[in-house]
Amino acid sequence: MAAFSEFGVLPEIVQAIEELDWLLPTDVQAEAVPLILGGGDVLMAAETGSGKTGAFCLPVIQIVHETLTERSSGKVVKDGCFLNPGDKDPMLGLSESNLKCGATAERAWQGARSTVAVHEGGKYYYEATIVDGLCRVGWATRQATRDLGARDRQSFGWGGTGKKSFGGQFDSYGGPFGKDDVIGCFLDLDCASIKFSKNGHDMGKAFDIPEALYHSDFCAGITLKKAELRVNFGDQPFRYQPTKGFVGLAQAKEKFPQHIAGQKQKENGQKGPRRPMALIIEPSRELAQQTHDIVIKLKRHLKSPQLEALLVVGGSSPAEQISALDRGVDIVTGTPGRIEDLVSNGQLKLDNVRFYILDEADGLLTQGYEKFIMSMYSQIPSSQPDGRRMQMVVCSATLHSFEVKKLAERVMHFPTWVDLKGQDSVPETVHHSYCFIDPEKDSSWHSLKRSVTTDGVHQRDNTRAGMVTKEAMSEAVKRLKGEYLVRAIDVHRMDQAIIFCRTKLDCDNLEQYLNVCGGGGRSNKYSCVCLHSDRKPQERKANLEQFKAGQAKFLICTDVAARGIDVRGVPFMINVTLPDEKQNYIHRIGRVGRAERMGLAISLVSTVEEKVWYHKCPSRGKSCNNTRLVEQGGCTIWYNEVKLLRDVEAHLDITIPQVEADLKVEQNEFDGKVTYGQKKKPSSASVYDNHVEQLASSVADLSRLENHAQSSFLRMRYMTNWTK
Repeated sequence: MAAFSEFGVLPEIVQAIEELDWLLPTDVQAEAVPLILGGGDVLMAAETGSGKTGAFCLPVIQIVHETLTERSSGKVVKDGCFLNPGDKDPMLGLSESNLKCGATAERAWQGARSTVAVHEGGKYYYEATIVDGLCRVGWATRQATRDLGARDRQSFGWGGTGKKSFGGQFDSYGGPFGKDDVIGCFLDLDCASIKFSKNGHDMGKAFDIPEALYHSDFCAGITLKKAELRVNFGDQPFRYQPTKGFVGLAQAKEKFPQHIAGQKQKENGQKGPRRPMALIIEPSRELAQQTHDIVIKLKRHLKSPQLEALLVVGGSSPAEQISALDRGVDIVTGTPGRIEDLVSNGQLKLDNVRFYILDEADGLLTQGYEKFIMSMYSQIPSSQPDGRRMQMVVCSATLHSFEVKKLAERVMHFPTWVDLKGQDSVPETVHHSYCFIDPEKDSSWHSLKRSVTTDGVHQRDNTRAGMVTKEAMSEAVKRLKGEYLVRAIDVHRMDQAIIFCRTKLDCDNLEQYLNVCGGGGRSNKYSCVCLHSDRKPQERKANLEQFKAGQAKFLICTDVAARGIDVRGVPFMINVTLPDEKQNYIHRIGRVGRAERMGLAISLVSTVEEKVWYHKCPSRGKSCNNTRLVEQGGCTIWYNEVKLLRDVEAHLDITIPQVEADLKVEQNEFDGKVTYGQKKKPSSASVYDNHVEQLASSVADLSRLENHAQSSFLRMRYMTNWTK
């Protein structure tokens, strides 16, 4: 496995890779693994099944293991003056030297104070260099809050907006400062005053220290909001030397060290619960489970220390997850709901996270998790004790969506694009087509002996046979789609397919219909299982396993559930309903035609508008029967599949071929060389047959020309030498 070894991957991980039969890195792995190992933020765009899960799991596991090894190597915190790890806000990150700090929170200020305090007499100085963002610097007593004058009368600050702060009052002082500015902080305990400088320029006295604080211990203090800065307490030469009489805080003759809570214990590698270093967010339980399984397999040979991984999803015992967190966890993979619950309750702490990974980011955004993403981001420090920045990895099969780009601009630090997909496209291994369902031309719905149970949106409408109202045509399409689905299965002799429906109710109704059509029992011709979020986790897992094992021929699911499906070699996919979002068409299509195997996808497209559920109610559809339109205060809309189809074609810049109502695909349309679910076979009449005979005369001509050219060259050379 030299290819992975060349990335600098640990031998133990290479061994696990070999056991997974990953013979060579995929394209996305070859690009992304070195970038993540190198410490960069990465945006990945690649097809489903391209290996992007391994592309981020592999380097994350390695760096987490290396970091744990370093922390357990017996390093001891040195005495001296630096920012106190035991006296800081939880979302403030400190470098290994504890002289550089950062905070990603956009709203909450995060502060820290120095390990050294001074008391009654003397003149002290330190410098703060603004790396980026909004900062406030100054001095504080041990009794002060860490916000430097914003709430109490125990601290004094000067902020980047050009305001000085004390006792909750902000007054103009010195002008604003920002990136690359060096702020000098002067504490004169002899004269009971505080002043500041900017890039060596003295701004004059800012505060008189109240008499009530004359006998207090004073520490250096900083506080940040989505910013970074570094401090120099005098152990290194100052950029701008302080005025006469002032000495660096580190050179104070009388120091009053503060307690460094927990830091020596952590650095000495003593036992204690480890907090997660990597947080991986997935949009579905199934996808979270698959990613967690990859983590488990890749870390299996790493020892001393052993990495601990935890799956955090709904439907499983919170008590077990909390117990695991209390014992110590290094990598957490989960879905937004349960992660948010654990974070808000204080059981899952993010102050040690250095990898924040959003898998299927477009799916997370489509499901409305942007606020959650930003909330988690604001609680993760921008840097960690080893001095490295927090790294972000964003993965998506539709990375070019506006929403994903906008998110990346907000949270990522000069990310590198690993774009092996380009604009959205359908793989060459997938043949996709559509069939129009026109209830005005196909009147068979009037006399169907069996039909799928519909979703109930027309329960108050008069949609009996023979009616030609808009509502009647909508109900007719719902009934006809079940017939066309069975016809497609029969015509193409499908023995394995993924079937997509728009809603969970549609999935349930279709499952019941196929079981009725197939006769039920073990000999069911149309044996099927359902996969959507209303099914219990154990049932969802069992259903997916049945489909993978071939015990059920058809998997019926929604878009959200489909993001957790990883089944190789599925030959067929049917869209009973087109997706609401055109990007989801790509996700659905990506379920087939994987691992170089051919796949056929068929979409059943209504020619008339269809009335469907679109729940805006607080229950999100639970026991809701409000069939009025949304604009009338109800929970239904009119759905135009023809427009959705044209949007997909415009998005892909292609024309999707149409098949007739018999759902037959012309054999010569794809040269008749395709067996869906298998690799494409070359034509028996290869263009290379008899190629020796066909090229014989041309080869003879080339031989004569070559002999002539060589003879001419020799004659010219001989004549040239003779004339000399």
